[in-house]
Amino acid sequence: MTFSLPHIQDGIHAGNEQCLAELYKLFSKRLHHFARAITRSAETAEEVVEDVFVKLWSNRARINEIENLTVYLYVSVKNRSLNAISQKATELIRAPFDDLDIEAGQVATDPYNLLVTAEMMKRMQQAVDNLPPRCKMIFKLVREDGLKHREVAEILNISLNTVDVQMAIAIKKICAELNVNRVSKGFDVKVNGQ
Repeated sequence: MTFSLPHIQDGIHAGNEQCLAELYKLFSKRLHHFARAITRSAETAEEVVEDVFVKLWSNRARINEIENLTVYLYVSVKNRSLNAISQKATELIRAPFDDLDIEAGQVATDPYNLLVTAEMMKRMQQAVDNLPPRCKMIFKLVREDGLKHREVAEILNISLNTVDVQMAIAIKKICAELNVNRVSKGFDVKVNGQ
């Protein structure tokens, strides 16, 4: 059974744990990827997402005050991720250099289009990975997480125009790396989240 977000929101407000589980199922994977992109740590990302859902449940009496639950979840994950980075930085500053452990961040791949060959997916992922960090994050939020441009602008606290420009840059660079024509291959630039 699939629930709409307003139904889930009302259910959580009423204390329905199944609605919380449904919300978690809908968003946990995307939020985990988002948190991992910020924190560069799978473990920290997992903790951040869990904390956001625990806090949401704890404050369920006020959940109906949230206008856009999707934006709320992403902003909460962003803020908690930044706090986690800040806390880690403080720990690193205080730690002796001998104890430092350098952790390489992992980039998740999500094969969202089964019709594309494995080689094309690999080239596409490399092209996305080569984007500048801000451009890559905006592209992934729009294309992989399916957020609207205005939602991304709200989540990242940037203008809608910045999202539009960054998406245009991302698609142009990806198409250049893949040597494809945007119009003939179905790559289109969305303006104002349309």
